Amino acid sequence: MCKSRYLVVTACAVLTVAALGGSASRADLISYTAALSALGESPPTSPGTGLAQIDYDGTLHTMRVRATFSGLLGNTTASHIHSPTAEPLAGNAGVATTTPTFAGFPLGVTSGSYDNTLDMTLASSYNPAFITAHSGTIAGAEAFLASSFAAGKSYFNIHTNQYPGGEIRGFLQPIPEPSSFFLAGAAAVGLLAWGWRRRKLVE
Repeated sequence: MCKSRYLVVTACAVLTVAALGGSASRADLISYTAALSALGESPPTSPGTGLAQIDYDGTLHTMRVRATFSGLLGNTTASHIHSPTAEPLAGNAGVATTTPTFAGFPLGVTSGSYDNTLDMTLASSYNPAFITAHSGTIAGAEAFLASSFAAGKSYFNIHTNQYPGGEIRGFLQPIPEPSSFFLAGAAAVGLLAWGWRRRKLVE
């Protein structure tokens, strides 16, 4: 009984270490996701929904932006990321990324999808006012935006002609790296299997 308990505790420890190790090895690429809805908008009356994902690579200095949305009451006029809010997961902020909208974002529609990668070393990937407010350099703006992502102070917003201030939005939050969990799980299963075989030999 004690041996079995020891194996379970050890497996959990391996799982934790493997997960942390996996995250560290991929620290240059961090993914964030946001469930888009009218919550937080004013007024929050739209039935529209969507999902956005941001993949930020601090080594390559790129940001892949993906989004899907449907059920909007108005036709899209713009979409971008706002940052930083005063508090995590609440409040409003100015536009941080490309103005007036992400390049190539579908406009004049109530549903659609988007997938584009921004070069974060280019001034065109930011709102000029955001660069000015954060050291006046592109590098400073990128660093501040990355820290805002990590702090939960950035949200993805889709604006429409019916709701110029934004029809649906969602705060970006980090998502686990699937490969870390897979590797950690495989290690834990392997350890438990080794322990089971050892126990059978002893018996």
